Amino acid sequence: MGDAPGNFGARLRWWRAHRGLSQLALAGEADISQRHLSFLESGRTEPSRDMVLRLAAALDLTLRQQNALLLAAGFAPVWRESDLAAAELAEVARALDHMLARQEPYPAFVVDRRWKVLRANAGAASMVAFLTGAQAAATDGVNLADALMSPAALRPLIVNWDEVALYFLRGVQADAVADATPETAALLKRLLAYPDAPKLSQLAPQESHGPVLTIHFRKDRTSLHLFTTIATLGTPHDVTLQEIRIECFFPSTDETARLFEQWAADRSRRVN
Repeated sequence: MGDAPGNFGARLRWWRAHRGLSQLALAGEADISQRHLSFLESGRTEPSRDMVLRLAAALDLTLRQQNALLLAAGFAPVWRESDLAAAELAEVARALDHMLARQEPYPAFVVDRRWKVLRANAGAASMVAFLTGAQAAATDGVNLADALMSPAALRPLIVNWDEVALYFLRGVQADAVADATPETAALLKRLLAYPDAPKLSQLAPQESHGPVLTIHFRKDRTSLHLFTTIATLGTPHDVTLQEIRIECFFPSTDETARLFEQWAADRSRRVN
């Protein structure tokens, strides 16, 4: 999957085709005439800044891709991309820390668009430490996608890895289709290249095992049964914030819940 062209008209035409829309359909979504859209795609008409944003909204482009479309049309980006540690994002950073803390004693991670860990709570560190055997688990900078798929990381510890991997890969594929960036396409290609990675064309399991997909970790005689929820920040006006995800793990068995509670109690005793 390649990136969109640099020329505005070609880029617009590429995105329309990528979204599976006819000129008539996109023109209707953007509330312009098909003739006007045709002239924009061919370069016979130069777009205004507002028209670029209108078309970007009709194409459901991410903030990052909206900026790219503006640049292709000769306009400055309107959406900033801030470092999560920047002063202007301090309020959001505090909110993320609050969500991580409220998830205790269960694991929670803040990850970027391509599953790089930006922050994690103590419950996440305890889980990683248990699974990897590290005394002090370092989670920042770890790529959860690679950790899930790599035989050198968590993969050997996931009992239902085929099912989990297929579900996860389809999610990354959807991301690649949605943002159409070389980086996300490269991530998908890398994950699919891992040994015995399931094919995206495989059918989903016919038998349902419950209302959610549970990840079953097993190390020695200890099992962890967890399911996850993924949250995003609503109405973001910053590229970084739009691409952030908060993944929270919840126990699906009483035994798993008790184990995390025990780890939290052990941490508390060490601190005190």
